[in-house]
Amino acid sequence: MSAAALFLLMATAISLGMTAVWFAVVQGAGSGWVDTVWSFLVGAAGVAAALFPVSGWEGDWQRRLLLAAVAALWSCRLGVHILRRTLKGGEDPRYAKLKEEWGERWRWRLFLFLQIQAAAALLLSTTIFAAARNPAMGWQWSDIAGIAIIVIAVVGEGAADAQLARFRSDDTNRGKVCDVGLWGLSRHPNYFFQWLGWVGYAAVAIGPAGDWGWGWLALAGPTLMYWLLAHVSGIPPLEAHMMRSRGVGFTAYARRVNAFWPGPQKREQTT
Repeated sequence: MSAAALFLLMATAISLGMTAVWFAVVQGAGSGWVDTVWSFLVGAAGVAAALFPVSGWEGDWQRRLLLAAVAALWSCRLGVHILRRTLKGGEDPRYAKLKEEWGERWRWRLFLFLQIQAAAALLLSTTIFAAARNPAMGWQWSDIAGIAIIVIAVVGEGAADAQLARFRSDDTNRGKVCDVGLWGLSRHPNYFFQWLGWVGYAAVAIGPAGDWGWGWLALAGPTLMYWLLAHVSGIPPLEAHMMRSRGVGFTAYARRVNAFWPGPQKREQTT
């Protein structure tokens, strides 16, 4: 199989998957299914990008196998987490707001939006492809560093999600803003760790010397993910919802804690 054929196959599969979830949402399914399906599709595309035989892009089979495994681990953990939340019911506030803003045309606007997400998923899979197809044979220090970063990212994202779930499960915290654990270092630690994982793939792809030109294409993954999370579909709509629902409490939290990059809390200004 050629690389072009593989990407055409992945593009078709991802587009059809997002079309299926669009149809389900239009028919009344919860919007949480969008992120659930997207997470699984990115993981499946990543596994295909790492493992499918592609002439001229063989790479080291052990590296390919391990990267496929960590891509599947990340995808399954995130997908199952969102799936559990979706099955509990309720609408994702980001999609609910978009539907309100789009008005009567929301169905076709949503279709276009989900196809853009499909394109983003395909672009992310190129990062895994570049990492898996690095022609260097044998283990490099960049492989160990990159995979360690991915594992830390998966564990960190899982820990952030678990801390938030525990906070929300306590009735005494109803209406409050979670600022415990990792949420006291970043307002969106789950997003930070999700971005960090793509940095790990880029490290593997670029390698220790950076002399494989195609490897630098892997920077598209962390660049795209940061832009989406920090400026488009992640932090902006979610924080707008938090401002509406938490008001003064969230405003005070936002003054103390960084939005994306983890760091120590700022001291409250007193007058």
